[in-house]
Amino acid sequence: MKKIKFGVLGLGSRSTLFFIKELNRHYNQKTGGYSTCPFLLLNTNFDTINSLLPHTSQELDNLIQKRLNELEQMDIIHMLIPNITLHETIDRLVIEKSVIHPIHLAVSKIKQHNWNKIVLFGSLYTMKSDYISSIFNANGIEIELPTQKDMLLIDEVRKQIYANKETDELITKFYLLIKKYTEKNPVVLACTELSIFNPINNKNLLDMAQVQIVEAVKTV
Repeated sequence: MKKIKFGVLGLGSRSTLFFIKELNRHYNQKTGGYSTCPFLLLNTNFDTINSLLPHTSQELDNLIQKRLNELEQMDIIHMLIPNITLHETIDRLVIEKSVIHPIHLAVSKIKQHNWNKIVLFGSLYTMKSDYISSIFNANGIEIELPTQKDMLLIDEVRKQIYANKETDELITKFYLLIKKYTEKNPVVLACTELSIFNPINNKNLLDMAQVQIVEAVKTV
């Protein structure tokens, strides 16, 4: 039997199911037939993790280190974590396996597109913190943020999607924001919940979750 190449840390129910669906879709496009993507899943209680997010802490470090140690024992080569914010904690840990890292992959994609300035869409914490911006700036990529009003709307969209309470009206407002900002600069989606409603066929939009998923399928 062919060795399973990567494992997924199961977190929030909706984001994890989204990743599984997209992994299967991309793998099926690659291999055809009735194929589904081979990977291992370690599901964990996200409520415990989520109560400690978005800020880093020693308590969160210890919790994630323990879960990733369990994932590493599953005889895999790569790890896929379906939560952008959690990678700030992952960067603080000692990990032997390769992490399919959304921020580093996004930097590579942005450079391939020759973009030197992007607009960041994510949680309010992500947009205002210096975690992603420091990595982007170190690679010569300037980040522009939406207006305060628009950031609050984006974060509300994220919250409603997470709670499974989004409305057509709210998603339409989200799409209009993407359209407005991509008319001037590329937009990077840095939130898995927002990725669930990522509009297709916008060449000025880069979705970190999709970049992760595509890279994971390449390893199989």
